Amino acid sequence: MTMDPESIRTGERVPHGGDPDQSLLDFSANTNPRTPDGVESVYAEALEASRRYPDDSYADFRDAAAAFVGCEPAQIIPTPGGLAAIRLAMELALEPGDDALVPAPSFGEYAREVHLQGATPQYIDADSLLEVETSLLESCALAVVCTPNNPTGAAAEPDALAAFAARCGDAETTLLVDEAFLGYTDLPSAAQLEHDHVIVARSLTKLFGLPGLRAGFAVARGDRRDDLEIARRAWSLGTPAARLGAYCLRQNAFVRETRERVTSERARVREALETECGFDVHPSEAPYLLCDVGERSVTEILASARDTGVVVRDATTFRGLESHIRVAIKDREANDQLLAALETAMDVSGGTSNSSGGAD
Repeated sequence: MTMDPESIRTGERVPHGGDPDQSLLDFSANTNPRTPDGVESVYAEALEASRRYPDDSYADFRDAAAAFVGCEPAQIIPTPGGLAAIRLAMELALEPGDDALVPAPSFGEYAREVHLQGATPQYIDADSLLEVETSLLESCALAVVCTPNNPTGAAAEPDALAAFAARCGDAETTLLVDEAFLGYTDLPSAAQLEHDHVIVARSLTKLFGLPGLRAGFAVARGDRRDDLEIARRAWSLGTPAARLGAYCLRQNAFVRETRERVTSERARVREALETECGFDVHPSEAPYLLCDVGERSVTEILASARDTGVVVRDATTFRGLESHIRVAIKDREANDQLLAALETAMDVSGGTSNSSGGAD
């Protein structure tokens, strides 16, 4: 299991949200503006414990993660963030020359990671991915599902996902389910599906407002679980990430409050974006909203919002989106600043047409 050298030489980075300027209010990255009470003291204790190597068994982290998604602790594979779980799964499932079914528009790293393995992404509309039949799956070594999808916010219906997983099994296709934002919903994890060909990737740092910590995990069963466990790097989580991750995953009240706040604010912000800004806003079950700004210039909207101290995501960099921005859902005060900035931006941008966006 190794990346294809030629694919590395011809590969490239992909754009993401997030702005390093701490003076700006950042709505381009979909992270919780709040963290659970007590994380500072947990981190301080973990920092002192970092004078030694981590315990590579990660027993406490596995216990907390398993309880959170509803599986056995042995199924948990600790990784430094959800993207590390995605790469590990693709290293296991793909070889040069393989095809992988990838949703679009969706997270640009899927196609990049497929390319790095020397494989080829076969794009399919994200909204119709779960309708793909066995005949198409038989030509693909891997299929990727993102739920809720980034950037659209649509979540996979559990029965439809289970049926799709069964067809992947019939086709002997590995199914990778990226649940980076599923913690914002009450939907069950695909970790509860009893299929050995399903691998789940989770990122817990978005929900708990600690994206710089780099903590996540994969979930698998059977031989794939064994292969992932053997292939993961030794000490794959630093001590602070492991201890804070385990602590956060047990903060049930914080998770409930976050879900309620995001649900309420998402509905309020969506209505304002539609009525006050005239955007066509996609329905979402995630902590972000994808907005079609129509004939107005995305570039001008982004620049105007930034002039007021607010950063939003240029969604034209997602495959197939040419007139879109994506905005995160924060707390009420911050969301009000976002809405004010975008209303001002709409006055400034006028009706200028958009140019074509990027590929991913």
